[in-house]
Amino acid sequence: MFLTSNVHRAPLHVSVSSLSQLNSQSVFSVKYAVKLLKKLADDGNFKLGKVVHALLIVSNHASEDNVIQNNCLINLYSRCGQLAMARHIFNRLQQRNIVSWSTLMTGYLHNGFTWEVPKLLKDMVSVDNLFPNEYILSTVLSSCSNGGLLHEGQQCHALVLKSGLVFHQYVKNALLSLYTMSSDMEGVLEILKSVPGSSNITDNVVLKGFLDHGYINEALDVFSRMLSEGSVGDKISYVNIFGLCARLKDLKLGQQVHCRMLKSGLQLDVFLSSAVMDMYGKCGEILGARYIFHSYPDHNVVSWTTILAANFQNECFEEALKMFLQMELQNVVPNEYTFAVLLHSCAGLSALGCGKTLHARVEKTGHGTFVVVGNALINMYVRSGHIEAARALFSNMICRDTVTWNLIISGFSHHGLGEDALYMFQDMLAAKEQPSYVTFIGVLLACGHLGRIEEGFYYLQHLMRDFGLEPGLEHYTCVVGLLGKAGKLDEAEKFMRSTPITWDVIAWRTLLNACNVHRNYGLGQKVADHLLQLNPNDVGTYILLSNMHAKVKRWDGVAKMRKLLRERNIKKEPGLSWTEIRNETHMFVSDDTQHPETAQIHEKVRKLLAEIKPLGYIPDTASVLHDVEQEQQEGYLSYHSEKLAVAYALMKTPSQAPIHVIKNLRICDDCHSALKLISKVTMRVIVVRDVNRFHSFQNGSCSCADYW
Repeated sequence: MFLTSNVHRAPLHVSVSSLSQLNSQSVFSVKYAVKLLKKLADDGNFKLGKVVHALLIVSNHASEDNVIQNNCLINLYSRCGQLAMARHIFNRLQQRNIVSWSTLMTGYLHNGFTWEVPKLLKDMVSVDNLFPNEYILSTVLSSCSNGGLLHEGQQCHALVLKSGLVFHQYVKNALLSLYTMSSDMEGVLEILKSVPGSSNITDNVVLKGFLDHGYINEALDVFSRMLSEGSVGDKISYVNIFGLCARLKDLKLGQQVHCRMLKSGLQLDVFLSSAVMDMYGKCGEILGARYIFHSYPDHNVVSWTTILAANFQNECFEEALKMFLQMELQNVVPNEYTFAVLLHSCAGLSALGCGKTLHARVEKTGHGTFVVVGNALINMYVRSGHIEAARALFSNMICRDTVTWNLIISGFSHHGLGEDALYMFQDMLAAKEQPSYVTFIGVLLACGHLGRIEEGFYYLQHLMRDFGLEPGLEHYTCVVGLLGKAGKLDEAEKFMRSTPITWDVIAWRTLLNACNVHRNYGLGQKVADHLLQLNPNDVGTYILLSNMHAKVKRWDGVAKMRKLLRERNIKKEPGLSWTEIRNETHMFVSDDTQHPETAQIHEKVRKLLAEIKPLGYIPDTASVLHDVEQEQQEGYLSYHSEKLAVAYALMKTPSQAPIHVIKNLRICDDCHSALKLISKVTMRVIVVRDVNRFHSFQNGSCSCADYW
């Protein structure tokens, strides 16, 4: 039995043996039993809780009329996950009070049976004729929030308004969580306007909700009020605020928040350090992100993935892959987001070998089923020139999102597969997937490749607006490219002059490139002059204008461009091409003599050029920006970096294997003509990714249709 003497000193950490000793006493205390049940419930001690319950039964002190005792038993079994037993005791109660209902509801909420809680509320009102208090209402609202039960939550909201309990802070917080989880940010704004008062928890819930749903200005308002009220104090607040700075890409604000956090004495933990690293990474301050990473010694998969992502976002792709090796040495198991970042880094480098290794690993570990990983794999294969591998991945994906569709549509467009891109867009609409701003960039690129002017304008002027999307600069630039490729240069210029938008250098250079391809030198000179007014340091404009002068052998114009480059101290990036052979990258510059097999490579180039001359190859000396003799011009052309890379790949790969080369600049006209014929004589597929697009050379033709 339980002793009545010295009850206030009785130890609450008891064992089965001590309970047996107490059972031998002559005086029993139900009060002590209740106190002990509360302690065991807090500890989650189901085993000893059952013993106490058994002692109550055998001592005839277990009563269906003792509400307090039974509420403690319901609380014990609920918190230990034994909901069937808790419900059994609840149903046998002769008399139930508001605590009985609240305790059972809380048990269902914490054990994930959220749909049962609104049912219990209806039973409480209809069966026991009890009106809920603020604690029950907040529990029901939390259950609706966690279970996505918006309709039931709105009914509870009406009950809250009717009772006037909305002014309790935790009821207000539960309402805000409900509408935030339901993505109803207008509902959140209405509650904030209509219900006064705030707390740190309120601010954190609302700030995170606004950030997650893109309400950046509203998030800024909350942040400003938090600053004015001095409520920026806990780690959750700082995590959300650093997230806001990251979304704004406001490094100065982020640094000020970081300083404030340091002055407050708040200690870094793994989640706070991850938030700071994420802010610095997205604001372009990779050194700050690395400093925070090395300042905090204890890392988990979240913080490791954050620093990998920061390196990727700042185009430190190799550093991201190297840090992954360090992560492996620390025995940190990567998750799906880690693999996604690594695959995107491989895409940035076009490191196909590394990407394939990661692909094999995600398949082995089961991470390949995650949409974020599948999207990263498609991106990696698209950007590495393996569009058919990307197509196969897309076809085998069980779950897709808008990003998946955008990647495959844009991938087809950039690879010159316009028909495939438009067919995929129709499949997207048939699948009831909502197109996004990015979707129509890929669609308009496809229309440009196919020369479908009317269809392109239909998508721009009608279909986008049907989906509630406002065309932007990227879409209008695609239309300029569409008109330019069709040779309608005057219409393209008129379109640019008449469209009320601020055109950037890329848009005007798109028109200049069309002038270069179609040899409209008058308009080209005018566009180039405008471009140089916009950006006097845009090296791409000088190169395009030089090409235009060189094509008509106006070497004075070429000399003028070179003089301007020297006077303005503008450096032309050297042309580089590289190819990956057996996971090893080989890089070449024009007329390269540094490679260990230079002699063999040059000999291979000479043989290839000799083989394609009978097929009609004539060196395009207009690609040489020098006023020199014809023979010397042909010498310059022979050993361009892309020819050297292709020759080396032909030497080192199996006879049926496709060749993949990456070039940092626009492929020149001569190399383009030569590679078309080389693909024919060697019966190889040669894929070259230059700064503008992918060129897939096969059987004497190119996927770009000679327009790039």
